[in-house]
Amino acid sequence: MGEGDAFVIADTGRTRRKQVHWLDVGSDELLERLRVLNGFDIDLAADQTRLTNRCRDALTSVSPALERAVGSRLHYAGVRDLLAKYPTLTALRGAGTARIARTVKGRSPRLATKIVDAVTAALDAQSVTVPAEATLGRVIAELAVELDRVFARRDALAGEIEEAFLAHPFGELLSSMPGIGPRTGSRILAEVGDGTRFPDGDNLASYAGLAPVTRQSGKSLNGESKSRRGNHRLKNAMFLAAFASLRSPESKAFYDRKRAEGKRHNAALICLARRRCNVILAMLRTGQPYNPGHPATPAVAQAA
Repeated sequence: MGEGDAFVIADTGRTRRKQVHWLDVGSDELLERLRVLNGFDIDLAADQTRLTNRCRDALTSVSPALERAVGSRLHYAGVRDLLAKYPTLTALRGAGTARIARTVKGRSPRLATKIVDAVTAALDAQSVTVPAEATLGRVIAELAVELDRVFARRDALAGEIEEAFLAHPFGELLSSMPGIGPRTGSRILAEVGDGTRFPDGDNLASYAGLAPVTRQSGKSLNGESKSRRGNHRLKNAMFLAAFASLRSPESKAFYDRKRAEGKRHNAALICLARRRCNVILAMLRTGQPYNPGHPATPAVAQAA
């Protein structure tokens, strides 16, 4: 490798840290497959958010009342079917309550009555037809169809990710920890690997951006604040897993203790995610599943 190649690699690592993935020497095929699938899932999640926001914006242009009725329910397939077929107030009035209910009931049967009531209220709240309603309706319908495709692709991809995750030796291990499912677990595994490159939980927390940063100005220390650095993919996965783990008594007790100390919800979850870094490293190094009765830090130190 020449100096030019080394410069390009170093400059890419400096300017595009979010897109750079760590490659372990001799990493296995299954782990690389997980990394590729997770990268694709993250891209699809961004598309899902973008299409959802664009659709809600178009709905607001047609009718703020209609956006309030269905905008927050776009993750339901029946609502997407409704907007793909009847995307405007005029189309919904022409369809009538029976057709609206039948359309929603096709893929979201338990939501049909609520949607009919909400849409009926939206129709009653606005009698004015906005300019270019038909054009806006076409945009909404196309966005709803495209959003449905993204949801379907993510659902299919979730099955692939779960299969690859549980087939990996560390997959079953990580899934024994409360709050870690196939999607979050595969993201953690894809970023952490076997954990050997992290000497301790502090190092892993710093890499993930979970460790607090001390604010310093000149010779004065101004306390600590949350880090905006680190691996954001890993940080998001650890945060989501910590939130999901609140159903576990041990995690809930730790979270409640932090809240009692005056920390806000997100800050308490960050503390919980930071604490779980020790546990994850201990599990990866010892090969033992999660055991709430065993402290994590001594296990990590012992394995190191």
